[in-house]
Amino acid sequence: MASGCDASKVTPETCNIYKPGTLQGSPTTFDQLAKGAIYSGILMLKKVMGVPDEQIKELMLAGGFGNYISIESAVRIHLLPDLPVERIRYVGNAAALGALPFQRFLLNSVIFSLAVVAGQVLTSTTAAYAFARLRFPGRDRVFLAYLCALMAPAIVLVIPRFLLIDALGWVDSYQGLISTELVSVTGIFLLRQFFRTIPRDLEDAARLEGAGEWTIFWRVIVPPSRPALATLAVLGFADQWRSFVWPLVATRSSGMQPLEVGIANLQGAYDLSWSYQMATAVAAVIPLMVLYFVAQKYFIRGIEQTVLK
Repeated sequence: MASGCDASKVTPETCNIYKPGTLQGSPTTFDQLAKGAIYSGILMLKKVMGVPDEQIKELMLAGGFGNYISIESAVRIHLLPDLPVERIRYVGNAAALGALPFQRFLLNSVIFSLAVVAGQVLTSTTAAYAFARLRFPGRDRVFLAYLCALMAPAIVLVIPRFLLIDALGWVDSYQGLISTELVSVTGIFLLRQFFRTIPRDLEDAARLEGAGEWTIFWRVIVPPSRPALATLAVLGFADQWRSFVWPLVATRSSGMQPLEVGIANLQGAYDLSWSYQMATAVAAVIPLMVLYFVAQKYFIRGIEQTVLK
């Protein structure tokens, strides 16, 4: 019997494949690590969605991954060959979510992300309209200065931003957390390029009807730009939801920390509790997955409009 293979955990055929030191069996090879990652994903499918063991075994056989007695055994053999299966412990999400005020972290992330997205969509839309449609002295130079700001690393601006909110007394508050994120140069550039593809004939027809700039903006420019606005909103929400450095600097108390900072605090509070961190990280990804599934039609519509134009 090959070393690291237990006949009580796998079938003899699978055990013969596991040969340490070879590409097919060594736990240090890329092949073994890749299979271990796949088995770990299947294990998550079983634990989270409650898929029966019979369906898991059929899925593994159909994919040519071997006839293992259990998915737990497959993970142990490929990732932890020297660790008895009895010592592998799976921590539930309930224990991890109860370790820290997860609900408060989640609420802070939702408020922070939604407020920033609303501000970025509003400021990016109005600024992009001005750069794309209005004519005023120095327009192109100002836009070029905006683009130059993209070359500055975001980490360089952390200290000036903190000094600003500290002078205003907004440290550890929603105002300080949100105010410096309300303008997105990337969003301005994205919407400006999209606005430039809208035919000017629509604006000219509206002006002939007596419409002003504000009416043209809301009724002529914004409606066909909804896919671009949705794209900006989704990207902005995902960026703020995963933001870590700025919330870490701008907040001090656990009651104001968003989800990413709260997950990081699990490491210090619970002595390198990687299992708790992984459980909360899975819970933190779920809102983004739901958002992408809901908004995917806007991405497709935006691509279709771009191709047609």
